[in-house]
Amino acid sequence: MSIFVLGINHHTAPLDIREQVAFPAETLPEALASLIHKTAASEAVILSTCNRTEVYAMTEAPEALGEWLAAHHRVELSRLQPFMYMLRQDEAARHLFRVASGLDSMVLGETQILGQIKEAARLAEEAGSLGGNLHRLFQRAFSVAKGVRSDTAIGANVISMAAAAVQLAERIFESISAQKLLLVGAGEMIELSAAHFCARSPAAVTIANRTVERGAALAERFNGRAIRLDEIAGTLFEHDIVISCTASPLPIIGLGLVERSLKARRRRPMFMVDLAVPRDIEPEVGMLNDVFLYTVDDLAGIVTSGVESRQAAAAEAEAIIEGQTADFMKWLASLDAVPMIRDLRDSAERARRHELDRAVKRLHAGETPEEVLEQLSTRLTNKFLHAPTQALRQAGNEESADLQRVLMRLFQPRGLQP
Repeated sequence: MSIFVLGINHHTAPLDIREQVAFPAETLPEALASLIHKTAASEAVILSTCNRTEVYAMTEAPEALGEWLAAHHRVELSRLQPFMYMLRQDEAARHLFRVASGLDSMVLGETQILGQIKEAARLAEEAGSLGGNLHRLFQRAFSVAKGVRSDTAIGANVISMAAAAVQLAERIFESISAQKLLLVGAGEMIELSAAHFCARSPAAVTIANRTVERGAALAERFNGRAIRLDEIAGTLFEHDIVISCTASPLPIIGLGLVERSLKARRRRPMFMVDLAVPRDIEPEVGMLNDVFLYTVDDLAGIVTSGVESRQAAAAEAEAIIEGQTADFMKWLASLDAVPMIRDLRDSAERARRHELDRAVKRLHAGETPEEVLEQLSTRLTNKFLHAPTQALRQAGNEESADLQRVLMRLFQPRGLQP
């Protein structure tokens, strides 16, 4: 079996395709079980973020991965195929190392993806689908990301999607401090958005979340208030800036609600950012005259600060990743030799025991220990050297040269001399 990664990401597919194959976190255990059962993969990890959905698997039938992904999401495979990529072995390892290091992100060098990869590996381990090979691969990815972060300047001037949203809001409003902020959700992305926006001291902060307790905890940190998701309908009109990122499979904020809110605001503009995949805000909202609606794809266009320094550091990071990829592939290749090593050791052990039994019998027959030891060492030496000696004698000229090089490396004859 080989390591494969099947994926769709922001480089290959638009948002409307990516959101069709996204996995809410709570569905991953069931999805992993289905993946293992229906594709005969021996190991699997699913990484699903707003920018990518990737399936890492140990399998002999990689084509089954795409078929499974399409069937699981009830999407025609032909619709997904133009946007898919399939990577094997060293390419798969290199890709994961680049993703973990932030080199494949919309924002070069961002760190959020590493936490998402760790969570994907944790969920796979809990689901029982993280075997020894993928466990080693993902642990190496964590190590590579740490090395890239500490040994290069890839983290200098990093701009997150949340920071990009703040930059865009500041282009629309003269001052965020005069605006009221609504954050929908309470996950990591919303927490990051809260930190960036609240650093500009907005006039008011509201956190809307399905679980009020979690929303209240986040609101307390930023001197805001917490409401339930179903309260958005009655309060949306109060807010100038709306940032949404939940795991809801369906939109939370619809066209009709926004139209009513704009009417209540007397057409004062609203700035809205939808960081969720699938989207939280109906796309049609963006067509309204007084709404500035942006998605994760839109934000990528304004991420420009520090690009030069990050790109220079990226070249150093790529060199680190190349070396780590080669090391991982050497380890993976060494696994192929394990059965042969076991057979060699078993064969040598049988020969050792056979000659030891002969020696013991000769000692019992009265022969001197010196004679017995001499013959024991001679017979063992002859047995261990018989196969390579015969192979060398029977080889042709070209094969003989190759065998000689191998035997020199294996036995190092000169090194055996006292």
